[in-house]
Amino acid sequence: MSNKTVFTTGEAAKICKVSQQTIIRCFDNGSLKGFRVPGSRFRRIPRDHLYSFMKENGIPTDALESGKRKLLVVDDDVDLVDLMVDGFSQDGRFEIKTANNGFDAGMLVKEFRPDLVVLDVMLPDINGKEVCQRVRGDDTMKSVKIICISGMVEQDRIADLMAAGADYFMNKPFDIEVLIERTCSMLDLDRANVAATGTQG
Repeated sequence: MSNKTVFTTGEAAKICKVSQQTIIRCFDNGSLKGFRVPGSRFRRIPRDHLYSFMKENGIPTDALESGKRKLLVVDDDVDLVDLMVDGFSQDGRFEIKTANNGFDAGMLVKEFRPDLVVLDVMLPDINGKEVCQRVRGDDTMKSVKIICISGMVEQDRIADLMAAGADYFMNKPFDIEVLIERTCSMLDLDRANVAATGTQG
């Protein structure tokens, strides 16, 4: 397992089991995103871009998996997003990205390919139900889990969300610990790991 966050083209080629020239060609034509080291011609590929590239091209990602689950947190309440990110970061088993509106959420779901989305229903641009429908409308994202969060409590609205593809609903305000527990159970993660994260060095 590799825990590196940035790879050389040679390392990426080994992980993908292709030639280095193939990686360089994909980098240069834009199908594999990355950056050049300032002042040199060296190419570097961030882990999440390499992961997306492998997924898109049907390359098994086992060599890249560090065991971390990808989490997308979507809410226009920045303080709440910080709280959630803080809670999940302490668990240590999540790679987390955030969005503050539905448009960014839609883009990130495609690029980041999260395992689970924590989705605020009342976003400033498009509502959570629409985001759910977009995720569920993409065959490659059938396995993405969606937890909707909102201050609204109307049962028929909640039923609408579930019909649109949400897996679970939590009323705001909620306990971050409860959210993390629910996330772990939906991703089949052992919740007991949290107590042990400090000892794993």
